[in-house]
Amino acid sequence: MKIIECVPNFSEGRNEETIDEIKHSLEGIKNCSLLSLEPDGDYNRVVVTIAGNEKGILNGAVALSMAAARNIDMRTHKGEHPRLGAIDVVPFVPVKNVTMEDCVKISESYAEIISEKLDIPVYLYEAAARIKERKNLSEIRKGEYEGLEEKLKNPDWLPDYGTSKFNPKLGAIVTGARFFLIAFNVNIKSQDVKFAKGIGELLRESGHVKRDENGKVIKIKGEVIKEPGRLKSVKAMGVSLEKFHITQVSMNLTNYNVTPLHVAFEEAKKEASRLGVEIGGSEIVGLVPLEALIQAGKYYAEGRSMDEKSLVDLAIEKLGLSSINYFIKNEKIIDYMI
Repeated sequence: MKIIECVPNFSEGRNEETIDEIKHSLEGIKNCSLLSLEPDGDYNRVVVTIAGNEKGILNGAVALSMAAARNIDMRTHKGEHPRLGAIDVVPFVPVKNVTMEDCVKISESYAEIISEKLDIPVYLYEAAARIKERKNLSEIRKGEYEGLEEKLKNPDWLPDYGTSKFNPKLGAIVTGARFFLIAFNVNIKSQDVKFAKGIGELLRESGHVKRDENGKVIKIKGEVIKEPGRLKSVKAMGVSLEKFHITQVSMNLTNYNVTPLHVAFEEAKKEASRLGVEIGGSEIVGLVPLEALIQAGKYYAEGRSMDEKSLVDLAIEKLGLSSINYFIKNEKIIDYMI
């Protein structure tokens, strides 16, 4: 059996009726299963995870997107998380008996279908990118929805599919194929977001602008100098989580074999200590591969021999994954759900 995961991110995390309609749009879709649906009011965003074979996953992604398009209006949307449109990003991920190339073809089929149905610009990213500047999602999202109308006038930003006409209600969509991404947030026991932002800048692969001892940006021949970040295959930023009176280093681990969960967590903890703030555990948004938690469990086991269950439990404890919401293994570990 072939298994592909799809993780659409929609720009609505507060309206329960909209979220319910998105969820119920999958009813009747064959060979497509809903694995998780996680709304966040502060981010004003819902992350949906589905899995299925080639036909099922494509039909499921289209059904979810059509439901979101009917109910979300970007002209009134506000939230902490960067976004380009109502159907912000729709990645396809190889899980079992499929290749990255297979997922690229599925993303292209999705882009063709949805751009025609919704009259909306669609960009391809990661493994599906046709232009190197579009490989990185953050590059495509620059300027966000508010800057999209002007961006579409630039010949360098003509969409890969669909019209370059600005769609004020829906914005634009990014789709493509990628390795399994872990959305991993480390909690900072401070309401001042500067600490989370500072840690994110130091850790993320893209790094940060270099400044002198007075905080002034350093330039050489008019060019801003950047310092690379500490962790490869990591994207990070600082955000506020007002309902819990904390902030977070919000990270995307784009390859957990390059930078594992425990490495990202321990490096964030090290920087927090240096800045004089405390870490209050972490959370995983969406699903996580079993292998990633076993890696962390083995690190914290410090050479002790432990079975799979004990390693997973140890990782959950040491990473503080139940600090905000209880981490339910059978609902968060993708291997236990498929």
